[in-house]
Amino acid sequence: MLWFSSKLPFRLQFQLSFQSHYPFVSPINANINPMKKTHRLKNDSHHKITVQKIPTKTKASSSKTTTVKVKNKRKSKDSKPNSESPENLPIPQINTTLISFLNKFPILTQNFYQIDALDLAPRLLGKFLRRDDVVLQITEVEAYRPNDSACHGRFGKTARTAPVFGPGGHAYVYLCYGLHMMLNIVADKDGVGAAVLIRSCAPISGLGTIQQRRGLKTEKPVLLAGPGKVGQALGLSTEWSSHALYTPGGLELLDGPEPEHILVGPRVGIEYALPEHVNALWRFAFAGSSWISAPKKTLRPL
Repeated sequence: MLWFSSKLPFRLQFQLSFQSHYPFVSPINANINPMKKTHRLKNDSHHKITVQKIPTKTKASSSKTTTVKVKNKRKSKDSKPNSESPENLPIPQINTTLISFLNKFPILTQNFYQIDALDLAPRLLGKFLRRDDVVLQITEVEAYRPNDSACHGRFGKTARTAPVFGPGGHAYVYLCYGLHMMLNIVADKDGVGAAVLIRSCAPISGLGTIQQRRGLKTEKPVLLAGPGKVGQALGLSTEWSSHALYTPGGLELLDGPEPEHILVGPRVGIEYALPEHVNALWRFAFAGSSWISAPKKTLRPL
């Protein structure tokens, strides 16, 4: 289980928890952006400008003129190639440590999702969401079931909610308040209309990319504690709806360690729903993790 204490800096939290659970791999250096282009100084040591007086004749006069020649300085055997030349531009690569990590935690099959959303929700805790170099560990979720007055499927199948009624294992991404992309994972069989909202995650890899997408240079839980922040960190749009999470490429859901303890509580922001659904304890969180959205006081041990 990954324990994140708010009393410790994030880097120390992550290093201690990650190495304790995954001794085969060291924490990934996520601050390195392979796409960042290095710039050379104006005073480039690989080039030397020399001025030489060369006798030349023109049609109008036979006097000597001065010309300027730019000569390339000869490169020694140890000199590095010009990093800005097309053949030497940096190529995006997946860290070898990340490759080992992905081999340890494979993509989950479609059968994993073919259960009630209320059963799927706690099982998603500890699993990993991956898109390219970004890997997030799920730390908080909410279940939305059929005949649930807080579920988008309550109005039936529409152009917007059609993905919710698809087979389990697909993504359902919708725009909230015209600002936030909310990632849901469809649950149960085809036509049921149920899903699990991903409320919060913890960063595992690609911290630089996450910060860039979020427009926030921090390593604190505010980076990913909230469903809209998760969608932004993964660079999602509504076009990702109906994407199969069990197929390689794009957005994937990987297996992960089960939490030792789970917190439960009522879902957030569903005051419009019936009282029985407002008070239902269908919100689940990774106990001991600081990467959980507000409000936290409504959560209690399962």
